[in-house]
Amino acid sequence: MKKLNGNVISDKMIGSLVVKVSTQKMHPKYGKSILTSKKYTVQPDKGAKLGDFVEIQEVKPISKTKKWKVSAILS
Repeated sequence: MKKLNGNVISDKMIGSLVVKVSTQKMHPKYGKSILTSKKYTVQPDKGAKLGDFVEIQEVKPISKTKKWKVSAILS
């Protein structure tokens, strides 16, 4: 199971959160570090709210877009 860390950027949906996960990668040709981010729709099992830094874990598909759940609230 994959685990990722990110910030909760939206909690307006009923029964879902949107978590933004940022990663830093090196450009293959130029070697410059690039900050990339991706948004995940998450099942809120631990009571996370807007602005929390959370750890999300991959699970079997819950719905069409939700394949992750909150495993821990880090701050």
